[in-house]
Amino acid sequence: MELQNTLVKKPQPVPEPTVRRMPSYLTILHRLHDEHVLFVSAPQLARQLNVDPTQVVKDISYTGITGRTRVGYGVDELIGGLEEFLGFNRKHEAFLVGAGFLGSALMQYQGFREAGMKIVAAFDTDKKKIGTEVAGIPVFDLEKFRDLAGRLHITIGIITTPASVAQQIADLMVGWGIKAIWNFTPIALKVPSNVIIQDTHIYANLAVMLNKLAAIKEEI
Repeated sequence: MELQNTLVKKPQPVPEPTVRRMPSYLTILHRLHDEHVLFVSAPQLARQLNVDPTQVVKDISYTGITGRTRVGYGVDELIGGLEEFLGFNRKHEAFLVGAGFLGSALMQYQGFREAGMKIVAAFDTDKKKIGTEVAGIPVFDLEKFRDLAGRLHITIGIITTPASVAQQIADLMVGWGIKAIWNFTPIALKVPSNVIIQDTHIYANLAVMLNKLAAIKEEI
């Protein structure tokens, strides 16, 4: 008797633009929930996000939630499906390095908690910041990062340091067990392929906005 080899298809990766749209769906759905709306259709969501309804259906399909004919999606069910898919209903703890103005602002931002992420500690080399707290989050000497990351099993690191030391901090984070780095500096960090990097370059976004503004002024 011959055994036939069956190929198991790997799940298709979710396109990044889809993942980026999902929090916007959640924002709309939470508002609808507060307004006691029970169902919402793909065209309704599409109009608010200025995308095609077929794109909305495709995006939501990744959650495994399906709509009902002539009714649409159950608002509460879709909220649960999106939060589960995005991991917003799970707890993610992070360390932040760079307790300056930007780092302090992130520590005070309550929206992270709604997404399931909590900055549990910050680190700096400035003696004036070490030993203080921001929004209840303690600021430690950078030298304590390694010990605390190991004890608390932290795998997410946020970098809000000056650009000149960003790569050095990234190297330390990788060596201390961090698996995902959220980089707020304008530096393109170099890390091993098994470490996730998410860049948020404020200067780049500002440059795009100012460039578009200049183009509008020229047209006027």
